[in-house]
Amino acid sequence: MKSIVKFFLENRLFTYILLVLLLFGGLVTAPFDWDLKNIPRNPVPVDAIPDLGENQQIVITEWEGQSPQDMEDQITYPLTTTLLGLPKVKTIRSTSMFGLSFIYIIFEEDADFYWCRERILEKLNSLPKGLIPEGITPKLGPDATGLGQVFWYTLEGRDKNGNPNGGWDLDEIRTIQEFYVKPALSSVQGVSEVASIGGFLKEYTVWADPQKLKYYNIDLNEVFKAIKKSNKTVGAQTLEINLTEYFVRGFGYVQNVEDIRKAVVKYKNGVPVRVEDIGFVTEGPAPRRGILDKDGAEAVGGVVVARYGENPLAVIQKVKEKIKEITPSLPTKKLKDGTTSKLTIVPFYDRTELIQETLGTLNEALYLELIITLIVIIYLLSEIRSVIVIILILPLSILGVFIMMKFFGIDANIVSLSGIAIAIGTLVDMGIVLTENVVKFSERNPAEPLLKKIYKASMEVIPPIATSASTTIISFLPVFALQASEGKLFKPLAFTKTFALIMALILTITTHAGRKMASLS
Repeated sequence: MKSIVKFFLENRLFTYILLVLLLFGGLVTAPFDWDLKNIPRNPVPVDAIPDLGENQQIVITEWEGQSPQDMEDQITYPLTTTLLGLPKVKTIRSTSMFGLSFIYIIFEEDADFYWCRERILEKLNSLPKGLIPEGITPKLGPDATGLGQVFWYTLEGRDKNGNPNGGWDLDEIRTIQEFYVKPALSSVQGVSEVASIGGFLKEYTVWADPQKLKYYNIDLNEVFKAIKKSNKTVGAQTLEINLTEYFVRGFGYVQNVEDIRKAVVKYKNGVPVRVEDIGFVTEGPAPRRGILDKDGAEAVGGVVVARYGENPLAVIQKVKEKIKEITPSLPTKKLKDGTTSKLTIVPFYDRTELIQETLGTLNEALYLELIITLIVIIYLLSEIRSVIVIILILPLSILGVFIMMKFFGIDANIVSLSGIAIAIGTLVDMGIVLTENVVKFSERNPAEPLLKKIYKASMEVIPPIATSASTTIISFLPVFALQASEGKLFKPLAFTKTFALIMALILTITTHAGRKMASLS
């Protein structure tokens, strides 16, 4: 301790360099939306509340048309028993419903999120043959947590003044959502998934007549295969004509209902039996299991899910920028009354406001605490130059906390930032004790050199200050031992308060050069 104090007293330039680096690093990593035009920003990930969810991964399996009991017997149970052998698995929960199987794999808290996903994918890729029905492929859910849904929106027809005027069918809006809006928003950095919700999915439906199937001796599997074969492109070889090479291809993709009607199912006595001969084909919506309701009316929209470990606030801002970019190219329709209706992306759940209110509340609390602390210190010490040195410890300590939060991967939320707020009183105590002792020691020993007075006065109180701070830090050790949801809730607060005390202690010990100039000049 003596060597550290002496080093920083004798090397004021080094002290100033460290303070500048601390100030710069704190401004770069601060979660608050400060307008720092010439300083690059890499803020701490910020959200409104801490993520208390378990370390969970989801395996989803689709098998159309199967009952919940069949899904349970042939998909859910075999996969569950196989996935139980994964390392660090704590428990597995599952749900079977019509055509869908969901398996929720809960890992131990110390297991890395993406390490868990890798283990699951390895197991799914090496499933024994015959474990589940052929042609069924389980897939892993998005790399996100339960708090990943950060932005919801709807697609609505609006006039030139921005007022709703409709004019769009639900299947039209859903098609635009699937093939234009969803891919655009999925390309945003930090977005794990954009899930579509509401509306109707367009599909072609073949209604087979059982009597005609019996007459032509055709079963449904033959109809399935015929339609499948008719909806593909066939590649052939090349032909060289007059030193020019031509690629030979057969185009067979279905473009409309008529293409399916003309598909040949089989030949009977040399005469082709087409799909239209055994039934009829229509264009309509796919069966659905739910809707999106907004203000009592059915709507079409999407859910933006942020990737695990990303900054939710930054992801939302990037999504909004992408929406502004694609909005001019969204389609427009002229209605019968002569007005124009343009599809518009309208947000109806945006976590930005909640995050900004959280940050604003704590930001205001920090400012008020700084002002109150400043008034109290001025009243007690009646020495402006000493007060300046003491009060500088507060913002510098807080900026140092942001750097440590970034380094240790702790998100900024209402709990973690509260740890800084409740530590402010303790932060200034160190500077007050040390500064006042330096001033009193100087008054008692006016003949000694300035550097020596600061050194002796500091060494009288620094060991007790360090002991006091260490005692407070040690008292938080039981909080660091908390597990599961309790640990996720209270550990960030314990970390930030501990970081604040450590930074205040370091600044108190090392900033004697500034105190030399301010207090005793």
